[in-house]
Amino acid sequence: MTYSCILLDLDGTILDSAPGIIKTLEFTLERIGRPIPGPAELLKWVGPPIMDSFRDLAGLNPAESEHALAVYREKYLDDGAYDATLFPGMPSIIRDIHRHGIPLSLATSKPELPATLMLEHFDLARHFTVITGASEDETRSAKADVVAEALIRLDRLGVDISNPVMVGDREHDIAGAAANGVPTIAVEWGYGSPVEYVGAVALANTPAELWMLLFAQEIEEEEERAVAN
Repeated sequence: MTYSCILLDLDGTILDSAPGIIKTLEFTLERIGRPIPGPAELLKWVGPPIMDSFRDLAGLNPAESEHALAVYREKYLDDGAYDATLFPGMPSIIRDIHRHGIPLSLATSKPELPATLMLEHFDLARHFTVITGASEDETRSAKADVVAEALIRLDRLGVDISNPVMVGDREHDIAGAAANGVPTIAVEWGYGSPVEYVGAVALANTPAELWMLLFAQEIEEEEERAVAN
């Protein structure tokens, strides 16, 4: 089918942003006097809302989490946000989505300011119809709320949101999209594990496979036209 609009996750889908996030988490936990887990454990923090991770993975209470968030944000905006690399093939997909005229929204649990700065840094922001992320105060950070906001913003612009699709790498992407009636294509190159892909309508092993899943209908129509001619 041809999707009427596409929602893309950021960390683990477009960008390998784990190095910058992990270094910033290490700095933050050391600054607030908490034990620093190993890199494999800290990788679990990449993707979910950070306030949830401060609570669930570091055992911080609300006041401690607010303090940790302030430390984290200052450090991350200084240098952590740019310690990231694009997954090969994803810039081409984003450009092709834009070229085909399919409305595109970012849907990330990262706050919108660093998310926007990262996309601008890699010259990708201009291809997005809207950029949707967590609110500055983190009251909108759950993926279900981010997806809902992305759909609202697209709808306000007159975008057809009758047949959307989410693309992401973690269970939070799949569950958050499903809460809004949106199917998800899971990608294997991110930070999720196979058990997290349950509920996805398709699984892309590579960006090339994702491209085929997103543009399958157009490819079929082009083949039909070629045969007719």
